[in-house]
Amino acid sequence: QVQLVESGGGSVQAGGSLRLSCVLSGWPYKTVVMGWFRQAPGNKRDRVADIDTVGATAYADSVRGRFTISKDDAKNTVYLQMDRLKPEDTAMYYCAADISYNMMETGFPSYWGQGTQVTVSS
Repeated sequence: QVQLVESGGGSVQAGGSLRLSCVLSGWPYKTVVMGWFRQAPGNKRDRVADIDTVGATAYADSVRGRFTISKDDAKNTVYLQMDRLKPEDTAMYYCAADISYNMMETGFPSYWGQGTQVTVSS
């Protein structure tokens, strides 16, 4: 059974940093694309960043240059380092996984974590 467990959310002041972690377990394939999405109240879920098996990354324009996605294959963990946080980054952040990059890119990955809340105050 595939499971994604996020951690690392919290409250921080604008300009601060947080690091989110997501541990993947039960993955039955050799390749995986993992990513982060976020959803603020009343808004749709937006793609934030993703990373594929060979480490290629992609970012939303709104976070490029402030957020960094990385992974530790030995720990089956993907990270999202968030720097220079802004109040508009406040959202529930979800980790996701799929074998297909296209599914991640279009916002419909097969597996989702439960989410971790990030709150940025001004």
